[in-house]
Amino acid sequence: MATRTGMNGRNILIWILRLLAAVILLQTLYFKFTAHPQSVHLFTVLGMEPWGRIGIGILELIASLLILYPRTTGLGALLGLGLMAGAIYFHLTKLGIVFDGDAVLFTYAAIVFVCCAILLFLYRKTVLRQFGLQKF
Repeated sequence: MATRTGMNGRNILIWILRLLAAVILLQTLYFKFTAHPQSVHLFTVLGMEPWGRIGIGILELIASLLILYPRTTGLGALLGLGLMAGAIYFHLTKLGIVFDGDAVLFTYAAIVFVCCAILLFLYRKTVLRQFGLQKF
């Protein structure tokens, strides 16, 4: 009985992490794909406008879809973790934690980073298997 309850709790946690990461990633796509002035400004500061804005938007779309599909959650988490590591790096080095008057973008990046890190940890064996590294 306790195992079943633990498994349900684990599944609930996994779905919360999946949905939180995917919703944040998907929500920010609107700004990237519609060339919202804040998004254009951010990628201009980074010297990556427009190719970086659109390219990263496409990668974030792929990551969110992979995260939501149970068989590929680990791969999506790996991609999302890498993307958010890049976002956090640029916030700490070029953009600042507060960008255009608020820290929302940095906060979103940090939340998605943590969700993806936990998901990747939970799906580490699956990801290693998918890369043919089951010995590790």
